[in-house]
Amino acid sequence: MTWSGSARSGATRAPHSRHTDVVRLYLPATLDELDPAADGSVTLGPRTAHAVTAALRAALPDEDDEGLGFSAHLMAADDSLAMLAARGDAPRLRLVVTVDVPDGAVRLDAAPDDAGPSAVALVDAVGGDAIACVHVDEPEVAADVARALEGDAAAAERVDDADLLWYDAAEIAQIPR
Repeated sequence: MTWSGSARSGATRAPHSRHTDVVRLYLPATLDELDPAADGSVTLGPRTAHAVTAALRAALPDEDDEGLGFSAHLMAADDSLAMLAARGDAPRLRLVVTVDVPDGAVRLDAAPDDAGPSAVALVDAVGGDAIACVHVDEPEVAADVARALEGDAAAAERVDDADLLWYDAAEIAQIPR
């Protein structure tokens, strides 16, 4: 089932969008996924993503849209950490890529059941032109990320407490690694 009817009512549309069929997603990613291809393009493949969904609204009924978006963003950051565990070659920094995609690129019913109330499935690849901004750990957090991935509970707590830094889409090449 794609976003339609009442399902869309739980999704956050891209801010200031002139189109009603655009959805804001928070994609967990790794920094190497932002490396441009030979032609200079960036493409992020299908994956579990996070959005403000009806299920998230039900789970956090006292939150406003901004708080719900932040909650979805934090869930994407957690998923980024899980991606790093599976990708030993990726820089040890969490990354959340905020994208605005057509609602047809998102499915509510295709995300894993255990992925949380904000989980959706991005079913189409998205190009760099869909990126609104990115959030990434400061380089100093990399050591704690590595230790957290090895099971260090204190390091995992420090990673959870670390804020992600905001970068505009035009600044992706300047992100320190």
